[in-house]
Amino acid sequence: MDILLPKALLLVLVVSFIGFFHCHHRGVFLSEKASDYKKPNFIIIFADDIGWGDLGANWALRNDTPNLDKMASEGMRFVDFHSAASTCSPSRASLLTGRLGLRNGVTHNFAVTSVGGLPLNETTLAEVLKEAGYRTGIIGKWHLGHNGPYHPSLRGFDYYFGIPYSHDMGCTDTPGYNLPACPACLWNSTRGSKQKKDCYPEIALPLFENREIVEQPVNLTSLAARYAEKAIQFIDHASQSGQPFFLYLALAHMHVPLFLPEQLSYQDPYGANLRQMDALVGQINDKVDSTAKESTLIWFTGDNGPWSEKCEYAGSVGPYTGMWQRKRDGSSAKQTTWEGGHRVPTLAYWLGKIPANVTSPVLLSTLDIFPTLVSMANASLLPNRRFDGIDVSSVLFGLSDRGHKTLFHPNSGAAGKYGEIQALRLDQYKAFYLTGGARSCDGSIGQGQQHEPPLIFNLHRDVQEQQPLDPHTPEYRTVLPGVYKALQDILQDIAMDNVSIADYSHNPAVLPCCNLQHLLCRCH
Repeated sequence: MDILLPKALLLVLVVSFIGFFHCHHRGVFLSEKASDYKKPNFIIIFADDIGWGDLGANWALRNDTPNLDKMASEGMRFVDFHSAASTCSPSRASLLTGRLGLRNGVTHNFAVTSVGGLPLNETTLAEVLKEAGYRTGIIGKWHLGHNGPYHPSLRGFDYYFGIPYSHDMGCTDTPGYNLPACPACLWNSTRGSKQKKDCYPEIALPLFENREIVEQPVNLTSLAARYAEKAIQFIDHASQSGQPFFLYLALAHMHVPLFLPEQLSYQDPYGANLRQMDALVGQINDKVDSTAKESTLIWFTGDNGPWSEKCEYAGSVGPYTGMWQRKRDGSSAKQTTWEGGHRVPTLAYWLGKIPANVTSPVLLSTLDIFPTLVSMANASLLPNRRFDGIDVSSVLFGLSDRGHKTLFHPNSGAAGKYGEIQALRLDQYKAFYLTGGARSCDGSIGQGQQHEPPLIFNLHRDVQEQQPLDPHTPEYRTVLPGVYKALQDILQDIAMDNVSIADYSHNPAVLPCCNLQHLLCRCH
């Protein structure tokens, strides 16, 4: 794919967009006359536990994503794009706030008994866009608090259809690969004790439509089809209303348990589920192309890398294997700060606006989605807080190749305190003050290890993160002062910011349950 754009195309883009925008000093685009500005529609598709190597356009060893590959050929593919954290809740909180977990308070996952969620003094992307006149919807996994005011229907979303957390956090009658069925989760007469020690967990998985539980347990077999149906209905209704819309489609794929529909292959369950996810994305893309292709941006990315502990049910990190860690035990994917934990497949698609067949090497993050969409919606960033993301509109439109110089990778469960920044990216260099591995397929865990001075890898030469630079070399000594300064600056900036603290307390009373008289909370 081409990295450089033809001059003629650049000229067309410049003429088209400079007429609509001028650049605010903080990077937020504002129209000359807001009343003359047609706001675009936004669809963010957030895949779960997907590997960089799962996208066929990224890694030729797979050909299970023909629809995504086609979108990449008609849009822009990003090869150095990163999730803001390496596990579920923190990465979602950062996408919806544009802020790292040390700022927004979400540093690790919420549970089925979590009292809190994304702190209420944090403003979500949905709230900003709703204020700007958008119809907003979330379809899929929320995982930012389900109790009381933390529910997505009270965080800026006009419509919600989905599950409140990961679909392995509740049993079902239609288990997929690597999940027990609900009958295995029956309790005995003494509430709180279980007949089977390996029964996890004992409460059936709920499905919400807005604030009502419409099914418990969820039928996993039909969930993908229902997500596609609800997404298409949302696009239809918003288009007919004349309102611009924001749809956040947080897929269950590729998180374990993998679905077990009859039509999927039993020989390669991961590949079959990857094809099912790709088909769902294709349906959304077809709907947009038939109704609103001139005015709709689709941005596909992932929340973190593969869950390697799940062995054949986990995806591929591609070449980003984190060999330094793997030689010392443990996984170097999900939950870790190695590249396989946070480098995710990403593409942006908008026919006629985003240049086609472009592979972008620009260093970007899910943190950038918030300020970019706010800019394109002709809205403004909130003045009383600092953002870690940047407006990358000009990158999407092929007018710039400027991304981040630095990115910060918070601890996400493999080592260290949750949320702490002890790994960072500086241009092509990756520095680790703390390393550690998550549980791997063989059950091993790489123990946390402090590094002072830090390990530094040159990713341009060593994408496998296999051999750190020798601290005695001129290259290391040249890079080290910039690493020190970047870490010092971000910590000082956070200390001066308006930061939030999430409530991670637990109470069994907040379990989402449609039928309190049934031990499993069962209803249909």
